[in-house]
Formats: sequence, C-alpha cells, structure tokens
Amino acid sequence: MWLSLAFLSAALLGCYDAFKKEALSGNAVLPVLFLNTLFCSLIFLPALLLSKYTGLLDGSIFAVGETAGWRVHGPILLKSCIVLSSWTLGYFGIKHLPLTLVGPINATRPVMVLLGALLLYGEQLNLLQWIGVTLAVVSFFLLGREGRKEGFDFRRNVWIWAVIGAAVLGAISGLYDRYLMAPVQSGGLGLDKMAVQVWYNIYQCGMMGVMLLVLWLPGRKKTTPFKWKWSIIGISVFLCGADFVYFYALSQPDAMVSIVSMVRRGSVVVSFLAGALIFHEKNLRNKATDLVLVLLGMLFLYLGSQ
Repeated sequence: MWLSLAFLSAALLGCYDAFKKEALSGNAVLPVLFLNTLFCSLIFLPALLLSKYTGLLDGSIFAVGETAGWRVHGPILLKSCIVLSSWTLGYFGIKHLPLTLVGPINATRPVMVLLGALLLYGEQLNLLQWIGVTLAVVSFFLLGREGRKEGFDFRRNVWIWAVIGAAVLGAISGLYDRYLMAPVQSGGLGLDKMAVQVWYNIYQCGMMGVMLLVLWLPGRKKTTPFKWKWSIIGISVFLCGADFVYFYALSQPDAMVSIVSMVRRGSVVVSFLAGALIFHEKNLRNKATDLVLVLLGMLFLYLGSQ
C-alpha cells in the first residue's frame, strides 16, 4: 500500500510544481511563499481543532495526535526550518529557470536519500530495486545534460545552485521524516503523522510572516511587485494532498524511505508535461527520450517492492 501512496504523492507533487511555476512567473517570491504556508495551515486547522475539542475524527486518518511538550514540538520546529529553507531556495530557483530543468535537478534527491537511508537506517535494496535506482539516476543526469544545452552554466548560475541547495535540504528533510514517524522500537520518535504535518505548516506560516515583514515589506517597491494569482491556492491544495499521502506512506511499518523518495521524484514526468504543454519550453524531444528511463526506473522499483 505504501508504494501506491508514493505514486499518488508523485502525481500530486508534479501538479504542485506546475502551479508553483505559474504563480511565480513575474511575481514576488516571498509573498507567494507566505500565502502558500498560510493556506496550508488553514487547510489543516479544522483537523487540529476537531481533534482537540471533539471526538469526530477519533480513529480516522485525519485525527491529530497529542502534541504536548517540547519533546514533540522541538523536532517538528526543526523540520519546519529545514523545509522552509528548502522551499525558499526552490521558489527563487523555479521562478528563474525552466520547469523542465528544475525537475531533473530536484530528481537527484532520491539519490541523496538512498545513500542516507543505507547509512542511517540500514535499508537494503534487492536487484530489481537497484536496477530501478540506476535507471533513474542515469535518466536524471541525461536530463540535466539537455538543460545545459539551453545555456545554463551549472557552475556559475546562482539559480541553479539555489535549486541544488533546495534538493539537498529536501533530501535531509526526507530522511528526517522517517526518523520522526518511525516507531520508537525501530529507533524513531514515533510521532503522529498528522501532528507533524499540521504543526510544521503552522510553524512555517509564523516564520514566513516574520520574513515577509522584515525582508520583503520594507523594500517591496524596489523589487518585483506582488500580483494575486488563483494558482497560488492551487499550490497549497496540491502540496497538502501530496504531503498527506507521503506522510501516510511513511507511517506504514514496512515503508522504505529510499523507495518512497525515489518514486515521489517521478513527479518530474508531470512537471515535464506541464513545461511542454503549458509553458512551451524548449529542447523537448531529447528530454522526452530521457524521461522514458525515468518511467522504466519507476517500473523496476515497483516490481522490486512486490
């Protein structure tokens, strides 16, 4: 079940990337990011209130577990800092780069997560899974090569490095998620998945509010102006859906964080289609050929997990 949830999360994540690209085109980054965290918090707020003050959600997958004390809130606050740092870098990067280039860079996250999972959690992959990982890694590097043909210098372009930094922090977040929600007997903290998702969004909203007041508001007339776009709501809706399914997958006892992370990066297929059909990006034929390897990699990962 956890693998099917990972594929669903990938599809939702690809839609999230497409809405994010559209919302950030010609727009101020920090207000869009703040509104994303605000809407995400509002989406999950009813679950928090209903769980705390009523019994309507008891026993359901939407119930928010107890979160009393620093033992719970401290690790969640750390996750918020990691994710918000990744988002900030990623939002600036996706604003200035083609979606068909950002996707492959983001898709290197599973490689980092895989190495971390092997070292930290002792996860083992079978032959089919290793074939899937190898195909995916090769395809991601080939896609990156196609991006360089469009004139983006990977060594000197600050936005390339911003996306790379976002990918590194995203990989750290993925490994940390497994630690937060793994059972105590397995070496994790055993935190409730809904509690993590609800509170890390609330903490991010508070931190982004401060950033907006301190960093953007004083100099807003000298930078790109903010324009309201309905796609901003789409960012929050698809992100919340992708994260909810992702956390639920990781909460399964037999879930492997390396495989979940790899499958989630299959979202590059959805974002690629959006880049081609909606944003009319260039050099698509060679990139499409490389994407076949991504799909083959996902297939081998699926077969190896049965």
